[in-house]
Amino acid sequence: MKFLITIIWILTAVPFSAAVCQSLDTISLQDAEASFLQQNAQLIAQRYQVEQSRADIITARLFENPELSYENLFYNHETGKYFETSRASGQYTASVTQLIKLACKRNKNIQVAETGLKMQSFAYFDLIRTLKFELRSTFYEAYYQQQSLALYDQLLSALNQLLLASEQQLKLGNTAGKDVIRIKSRLLSLQAERMALQNDLEALESRLKLLSSINAQQDLVLTAEGVNPEQFHPGKIPFTVLLDSAKVNRADLQLSKTALLYAQNLLTVQKAHAVPDVAVSLNYDLKGNYPEKYTGIGISLPIPLFNRNQGEIKKARIGVDASIAEIKRKEAEVESELYTSYQAAIKVQTLYQGLDKDFSSKFNQMLESLTTNYRERNISLLEFLDFYDSYKESTTQVNEIKYRLMNAKEELNYQTGITIFK
Repeated sequence: MKFLITIIWILTAVPFSAAVCQSLDTISLQDAEASFLQQNAQLIAQRYQVEQSRADIITARLFENPELSYENLFYNHETGKYFETSRASGQYTASVTQLIKLACKRNKNIQVAETGLKMQSFAYFDLIRTLKFELRSTFYEAYYQQQSLALYDQLLSALNQLLLASEQQLKLGNTAGKDVIRIKSRLLSLQAERMALQNDLEALESRLKLLSSINAQQDLVLTAEGVNPEQFHPGKIPFTVLLDSAKVNRADLQLSKTALLYAQNLLTVQKAHAVPDVAVSLNYDLKGNYPEKYTGIGISLPIPLFNRNQGEIKKARIGVDASIAEIKRKEAEVESELYTSYQAAIKVQTLYQGLDKDFSSKFNQMLESLTTNYRERNISLLEFLDFYDSYKESTTQVNEIKYRLMNAKEELNYQTGITIFK
């Protein structure tokens, strides 16, 4: 448990990258993660939960306070005086009582509090795991959408130049008006598609800024650092190895197991409550007892005749059984989710491997060639625009496959609970 808490505060103590603080125009995945670990509001709130659980341990370690009672003669009708304390005509009594808990209740409550702190620690790590997956997945999707947006800008720029040239040729009578209209129509269609893509990208960037605590008004340019689909080969690691890693490193699974320990500790506490506590008292009475200046010691002990905490003990036992059932359910869920993610990753990696790695450069060469042929009237405008459409669709599909591959990598890291794929 001490190791877990130490790790939490190491994470909180990591200095935030000065580069990120100074300039957020260009941001890498590593920069986004550094900002996320340091400034994410949800993580900060969860760290406070951990500290509250630490305070519960302090409370559990405290002993019961002694109780002091004092009673004084209010009015002596024989002397006509108030609050007399003299030996001759006064009277008062005093006592000190200390409650002593039996059946090791204090130590058992400490164990419950320590287990509660461990649960909050695992909840913190599970929150990091979940939000980190969302952060990286959002970063990859936004990055490849930025690449697609750059493609649209390239195509729109080329079509605008083509439109200007075609309008000049129309004035000279060298081209048909329908060709100019067709170019304008295709340009309008591309502008609408670009606007929709831009809206989706802004939504992704907004989520990325929120996760990384970046100024909402800051424009982002995501860099390719840390984005390398070529390095991801899920098939090289057997599923059994990934499953073993998940069983050890999944914070939510460890949280379920710790919840069982917590329920078992609660059961021991409730059984201990069936044993009554003893109150020991020391009393002094000036004149109201025999002999005068009476000093006595007393013990009080409830008799567990009717209430032996039966209800709370039964409730705690049910909690133990429920925790055992939850662990079985969680283990089955972990294996099922991991297997699904593993199969999906292999499929998308196979799809990516089938892509032509020189696809983009070949398309660019063909685009230059077709542009030249169109200017020389070797091909029609319709053929030229069809190629533009094919170029756009193929490039955006490649970006989508790359995103799905990188997301599949993060999904496996998320399911195993550790960065097993760099």
